Amino acid sequence: MRKKNWRVVITGCALIAVAAGFYFYLVGLAPQSTDTVALMQTVGTVSGGAGGLGIAMIIIGLIGTKTKT
Repeated sequence: MRKKNWRVVITGCALIAVAAGFYFYLVGLAPQSTDTVALMQTVGTVSGGAGGLGIAMIIIGLIGTKTKT
């Protein structure tokens, strides 16, 4: 039986929430930018990377570690 690491799972969820918040905050600021396309490419790359890391953390946390027998 494996023991789930809930701290890693919660941190992954928080990282996904921060990435989504960052993305939606900068979507609102994009019309004021002089180069909207470059801004949104950068924002998408950063928030996608953070979201992907959060998903990986959730999966690893749910797999967990072996319990001592």
